[in-house]
Formats: sequence, C-alpha cells, structure tokens
Amino acid sequence: MAPEKTVRIGCYSAFWGDSVSAAEQLVTLEGKNLDYLVADYLAEVTMGLLARHRKSGEGSKKPSRAGPGGYVGDFITFVWKRLIEDIVANGTKVITNAGGLDPLALKEAIETIAQENGIEGLVVAAVTGDDLHHRAEEMNAKGELLPFNYITGNKDEVDRYPGAEKKNLSLNAYLGAVPIAQALDAGATIVVTGRVVDSALVLGPLLHEYKWNPNKDWDQMAGASLAGHIIECGCHTTGGNFTDWELSANSPHGGWANMGFPVVECQANGDFTVTKPAETGGLVTVATVGEQLVYEVLDPGAYILPDVILDLRNVKLTQVGKDRVLVTGAKGRAPTPYLKCSGIYVEGYKITADLWIGGVDARRKALAVGEAVVKRGRKNLEKFGIEDFTAVRVEALGSESSYGPHSTALDAREVCCRITAVHPEKHGLLLLGVELAPSATGNAPGITGGGAGRPHPSPNMTHYSILAPKVAVPAKLTIGSGDTQIEKIVPFTGPSSAQNEFPPELPAAPLPPANASSEETVLIPLIRIAYARSGDKGDTANVGVIARDPKFYPYINQQLTAESVKEYMSHLAQGKVARYELPGIHALNFVLTRSLGGGGLSSLNLDRQGKSYGQMLLSFKVKVPKGLLSNL
Repeated sequence: MAPEKTVRIGCYSAFWGDSVSAAEQLVTLEGKNLDYLVADYLAEVTMGLLARHRKSGEGSKKPSRAGPGGYVGDFITFVWKRLIEDIVANGTKVITNAGGLDPLALKEAIETIAQENGIEGLVVAAVTGDDLHHRAEEMNAKGELLPFNYITGNKDEVDRYPGAEKKNLSLNAYLGAVPIAQALDAGATIVVTGRVVDSALVLGPLLHEYKWNPNKDWDQMAGASLAGHIIECGCHTTGGNFTDWELSANSPHGGWANMGFPVVECQANGDFTVTKPAETGGLVTVATVGEQLVYEVLDPGAYILPDVILDLRNVKLTQVGKDRVLVTGAKGRAPTPYLKCSGIYVEGYKITADLWIGGVDARRKALAVGEAVVKRGRKNLEKFGIEDFTAVRVEALGSESSYGPHSTALDAREVCCRITAVHPEKHGLLLLGVELAPSATGNAPGITGGGAGRPHPSPNMTHYSILAPKVAVPAKLTIGSGDTQIEKIVPFTGPSSAQNEFPPELPAAPLPPANASSEETVLIPLIRIAYARSGDKGDTANVGVIARDPKFYPYINQQLTAESVKEYMSHLAQGKVARYELPGIHALNFVLTRSLGGGGLSSLNLDRQGKSYGQMLLSFKVKVPKGLLSNL
C-alpha cells in the first residue's frame, strides 16, 4: 500500500516588508522537499498604499518598491531575481498575492526575468477580477454593494459603500482558491493573484493536489483554509509576537535573529502539521500555533471565507515532536453567496508631529505642550479664514497612554508628545506643523528634539468593508504567454446559503468545580494563566485569550465576560463587545467594534491595529484557587 501523500507548503511573507532573507531560508533549507512556496503581501493598509502609488505614479518615472501598475516590486527584487534558478531546480511552485493591483504586470515581469535567465517551460498564471474600483458606481446603482458588519446580527454598526462623493482609491473583492487550483491544473508553476483571501494561497494548491470537490468537501477545505490561516502571518506561528517572548528570543539557532518561517505538512483529510526548518530560531508549540489560530478572527464558529465557512471551535492542537504541532478537527460548511470587499477612500490629509520631552512631570508637560501647539495652529487657521481641523489627538507616549485608566507610568520622566491631526487641505496642516519647533524655546523645559523634523501632510486614507454577490464578481484566469496564452472566466459555483453563517450551538461552557468556592483564592494578572493575541479588521479589534492549562479555562470563562472586557477596555472600545468560545483549545475570542479610532489607515491612535490589545488585557486581574498555581 502506497504511503499517504503529504504536501509541504512554506510561507515566507506575512506582509509587504517582511524579512528579505525569508524566501532564501525556505528555498535553501527545505530544498526539493518544499512543494509550494507561498507569500502573503497584502493587507488593508497595503492595498491603500498600492492604490495611492497607482494614483500618484501615473506618468511618473520615479523608481518605487511597487511595480508600475501597483504590484509588489519586492517580489521581483528580493525573491525572483535572486532565487529563480534555485526555485526552478527544486521544482517548487510559487503562489503569491504580490500581484496587488496589477497581477498581469507582475506576471509579465516574472516571464521576462525567466527569459533573461534562459529558463524555458515556465508557465505563469495571473488571477484577476478582484479589482472593482472602476465598476463600483455601476454595482452600487444595481444594489450589488451591500453593508458589512463585524458581529453577526449587529445592525447598529455596519460599513457601507461611501458613494461617489468620496475620493475612492480602490475597491477589491476577496476572491477564493478555485482559480488558483485551476491554474495549477492547467500546468502553471507560478501563480500570482491580486486580492484573494489570505488562506486561498494554501487552499488553492491543496484543491489541486488532492482533487477535492469544491462544492462538497467542506471539512477538507476547512482544514486546508486553517492551514493557510496558520502560516499566512509567517513567524506569528513560529514564536513571533508570542506572549512568552523570551522563549522565542532566546531559542536555539539564533533566536529572533534567525527566525524560522513556517511550513505545513498537509494530508488528504485536511489535517496538517505545523513546523519550521531545522536549525532556525523560534519555536513551534501548541501555544504559538494557538495564538495564531485566534488572530484576526471574528466569530470562530463562522469564519466566513469565499470557498467554505470554517468552524474553529473544536480544533485540537497536539505537540507531536520538537517544533511539530498536529492540527485536527476543523469543520466546514457551505459558503455564503457573498464576497467581502475591501475599499479605500481619501478624506482630507493627516499629519503626525513628535516632540521628545524629559524630566520631572514629563507627561503633564507633554500634554500641555501639545495643547499649546494645537491652539497656536488654530489661531493660524483663523487668521487665514481656514476651517478647523477635522480631528486632533494629543498623547504622551511613554506614559502608557494607550492603557487609559490602567496606566502605571504616569510619573514617567521621558515621553514623546505626539500630535496627530486631520484637515481637509494640506495647507491647513502646514499651519500646525510650523508651530512645533517654537515649542523648544517657548514652552516646557526638557524638550530634546522634534522626531523626524517638521512633519509633512499625507493623504488620510480610510478603509471600509462591504459585501458583493459572488455572481457579480467572477475571477479571470490568464495562463501562459505568447501564442500559448489562454484566458478563462472562473465563476463561483456550487451551493451558497446565507443561513450557513450561523454556527451550530455549543454545549454549555464549563464552570469551576463546586469545591473551589471554599478554597483560598488569589487575585493575579491574567498573563499568569493565559496567552493572548490580538489583531484588527477595519475599526474592529479581536482579542483571543487561551488558557495555559485546561484547568484554568473554567475560571477564565467565568470571569472574562463580554461585560467585564467591555468595562476594562472602555477607554478604547466605543462600540459593542461580543464573546465567543473555542473549547477545543480552551480559549475565548472577544470582538470589539469601533475600537481602533477608524482603523489602520485613518486612525489617530498610537496603536491603529490593536496589536497591543491582547497584551493589555493580560493585565486584567482574575481570581483562582491558590492551589492551582503551585506549579507556575
């Protein structure tokens, strides 16, 4: 009997700007054992940057890290030009969304470099159709652009299409994995895409390899999608951004200086093992994989993807060897009839100004300086008859300003006075920026510098999410070149039922044992008994909390409620808080709407993407029986 086929997939990029040595690490250390090399370059912020580049670069001859039409040029510079011979020799296929806003241009650049290196027989495919920018008004008129909400059933807080009156830069649908699979079926060895859902970069090749039926093999596709979710953020699952950071920083083989990038070994039933190259830093444990599992998830019972609805609640993580974690138990259901779409528009301009201030009362001095600078800026606006700032925020960084009432650093003796403002016009912000330097001689003692100098305004880009019917957004697949190039439309097919987004009910949550009420308890910070990871979806943040040991889960479950988290994070969470359970990994997930000041692109907050919210919540105090802490 032939051994079961295993497909090995490595991810070298979590975002545009990840380590330039990561692809080389996987290509060199994994060699011919790596079937696929995948890379995720796109995020909500990235799409905005590419869109701005596309608009500002029209007709420009200036060099840029982005390709001329809006693709990620770093793929060409740091991966393809440097590693093309090794990738081809290893027989590794490449799947990446580095196509950004122009996958066809990236496809052509890849083919040109292959020709220059004398490499023949390379088949490159591009997946397009996600770019709805020029169709947006037509689709809106037809009623095809629908509101999107982050908590199912929450009708009070939704994103909507902003309309033609806004300066729209981009609108892209999150396409699925089927076009990638079809490209591989047709013989492609390199597949570049625009905005596909991150996990599609892994689901696509596994659909191709295992010939799953995309209209019924929901559990297998759910497992493959989870594999994509686990590795799409690169080192997030190999010890990066890990609560117990010292274990990762001081790990063998160089620690953080030589972080290993993730590899998944996938099976035909959808199960997979997470690992990393030998003799690289970092670590792969149940805890590191668990933290990535809850990252940027809304309802874990209904993780809605284009091809499948993934249920994460009963997933199991098992340590099966050093730096090897087996992931099982993902369940899938038929997808909804809609695609999530990500849009960016420009609303005025934004400026950020910094002044470093030291000494006694540094925080109070910083806030007073910031207030004075803003007042002087407003006087300048009045003199010239210019309207007021749209928004202003003054913070004293270094005094735990993000912690609000939970700060323990109000007496810090070195802080940064940060002033962030938005105005409809550039010159309105310039009249604020010129008032920064005079503070050094006319305001508080201890001002030591002005950050990067006089600040310059930049477009204030704002993100929004909406839904579009799948039937209105078919993908287009372009394969090969010259006389052999073929083009085909890949519509979404198969069952689509909106009610499938509602997950089945879970059994009642576990409660602490009855005898625990008579035991002596201690009040401790959550970090002693839990891990946490947080992320963003527009103006919504999520915080996943995982028990370090199953024995702590009932106590976390009982005390960490939606209400207690809302109260603790009330200085940040301006909207609703929903709580979800993941009993398979003894975890809770909290979704906080209106908690990021507008989202990663437009927010005036220091933490625009909620990356510190998990660490912040780990200071929450919980009561546990003293006896349970004996081994901690």
